Parts: sequence; structure tokens; C-alpha cells
Amino acid sequence: MKSRDMAMRLKRREVEEKSRKVDDLERIIREFDQMAADLERQIQLEEDRTGIRDRAHFSYSTFAKAAAQRRDNLRQSTEGLREKLAAAVRERDDTVEQFSRAAQQAANLDDPRAGRRDRPFGITALR
Repeated sequence: MKSRDMAMRLKRREVEEKSRKVDDLERIIREFDQMAADLERQIQLEEDRTGIRDRAHFSYSTFAKAAAQRRDNLRQSTEGLREKLAAAVRERDDTVEQFSRAAQQAANLDDPRAGRRDRPFGITALR
């Protein structure tokens, strides 16, 4: 009984850990998207201030170039994180499914009549 409870606690903890990982990845992606949007606004303001929008122009703002590079790096990182998020969601869903199956099995073991509805009470199978 104690080992079954311990196994259930471990499985529940694993589900919580996977859910926390998914939440963390979603939070990081939101933050990166926000930072990229902020950089985009800063680039736009700098281009408006200087009047030069052509990134290949020799006097294009160094700040705007650097901000564009950071924005592009954030977008690439976000794409990688989205792939990790998809994998983490699959792992979490699999773990939740395993936990629910284990919980159902534990409930069936707690109820001695569960799964034996076809046999009358008191009669056991002869071997």
C-alpha cells in the first residue's frame, strides 16, 4: 500500500514538473516576443529620427543595426523555444495520461470488486 502511494506521489510530482516546464517555456517565449516587439519599435523610432530606412545605406544608424541583429536573434531563439515547447507539451500530455492510468489502476486495486463484476461474490477462480 505504501509503495503504491509513493509511486503515485512520484508520478504526480513528475506531472507537476512537466507542467512547470511547459509554463516556463511559455513565459520565456512571451518575454522574448515582447523584447522583439520593443526592439522593433526602437528601430522604427531610430529610422524616423535619422530619416534613413535603407539598412544597406552607409550612414544607417549603428544603433538600429545592432537592435535589428538582437531582434533577429530573439526571433530565432523563440522559434527554437517553440519547438521545445511542442515537445514539452507532448511529454506533459503523455505523463498526465500515464498518471491517470495509474490512478485508475490504484482505484481498481482499492475496490476489491472492481474488474470482477462478472463473478459472484465469494467465488474465486479455480487453478
